[in-house]
Amino acid sequence: MHTSRVLLIVGGGVAAYKALELVRLLRKADIAVQPVLTEAGARFVTPLSLGALAGEAARTELFSLTDEARMGHIELSRAADLLVVAPATADLMAKAANGMADDLASTLLLATDKPVLMAPAMNVRMWSHPATRRNAERLVSDGITLIGPDEGAMACGEFGPGRMAEPQAIFSAIVARLTPRAAPAGERPLAGAHVIVTAGPTAEPIDPVRVLTNRSSGKQGYALAGALADLGARVSLVSGPTALAAPRGVDRIGVETADQMLAACQAALPADAAVCVAAVSDWRAEAVAPSKLKKTEGGAPPALRLVQTPDILATLAAPGPRRPALVIGFAAETEALEVNMAEKRARKGCDWIVGNDVSAEGIMGGDLNEVVIADAQGLERWPKAPKSEVARRLAARIARALLANTDRP
Repeated sequence: MHTSRVLLIVGGGVAAYKALELVRLLRKADIAVQPVLTEAGARFVTPLSLGALAGEAARTELFSLTDEARMGHIELSRAADLLVVAPATADLMAKAANGMADDLASTLLLATDKPVLMAPAMNVRMWSHPATRRNAERLVSDGITLIGPDEGAMACGEFGPGRMAEPQAIFSAIVARLTPRAAPAGERPLAGAHVIVTAGPTAEPIDPVRVLTNRSSGKQGYALAGALADLGARVSLVSGPTALAAPRGVDRIGVETADQMLAACQAALPADAAVCVAAVSDWRAEAVAPSKLKKTEGGAPPALRLVQTPDILATLAAPGPRRPALVIGFAAETEALEVNMAEKRARKGCDWIVGNDVSAEGIMGGDLNEVVIADAQGLERWPKAPKSEVARRLAARIARALLANTDRP
């Protein structure tokens, strides 16, 4: 069985002491840790204490004749399954965002081809500075996952966002990131499971030319369908109109209207899980005009009488013998996200709601997402990340729930 391995870079900040607890949690979970300590980090925690907890000597120097004879920094960066930077100082983030490599830590980040997770930690004014915000956005767009920072009191006496996420939260993010790699070779945790995923917009006709639709790109739903298939699931992707290609190994069922989407989902049952990612139009025209509605000079626009479309999520979540064991809905909101999520979960009868604030620039139709998950245990906030990363984490969470049978009604 492959033992997961984390390369942990500890930057220079007061929060460096939290890295010791993080190492303890990782080792307790049988995850190997190779610690790397920056020069500034060594002023807060010692190489001896970090190395003793990790069971591996803490690396501090880029240039070592013994190691560099075999390009040790390249081997270090590629021997790990995941690189974690905690704390990720403003300086480390700036170096990584701009491709600098003037010490061991920054060189490892530039030389790696493995995923990277960073836990920022700095003064609130440093975190809020336009340069740091710009660097954070660049890191996320490059595929690096940021966890935190949290909001609270700081060692400098100020209060606000900038505190490093707690070790348990970082540990949970690491475990979620490593889940597919932690399985024995050839094992796929969702093998034999069937999952229905809805994705994209719906298009409700007004006349033969015009439709009622929305700005959904379908990217998050398609990414999730692919991530579930990678874990071994048989995936039925019920998709509204998009320009996206179906992920490998996924059965795509093309539809246009909400009625067609519901019928396709019901036809795909039974299923172990249903994930309603699609942005379904809430209304349709009561009557579709048989020919194109014409604009007349100076005339009034045609009156449209709208009626509600079927509630796909509530229908799939309704109690009954064909209800999937796990039903998940998505909530795209522009205000009061958590309040609306809780209300929607109760009203629809689903197990989880995955919510996001689509008023944030670049979320609707973009490549990044920042989600909150509401389930019976409460809320879980995930940092902004590429939609592919959100999909992978959510697929791993779904696999754990189905295997543990903890979220089945």
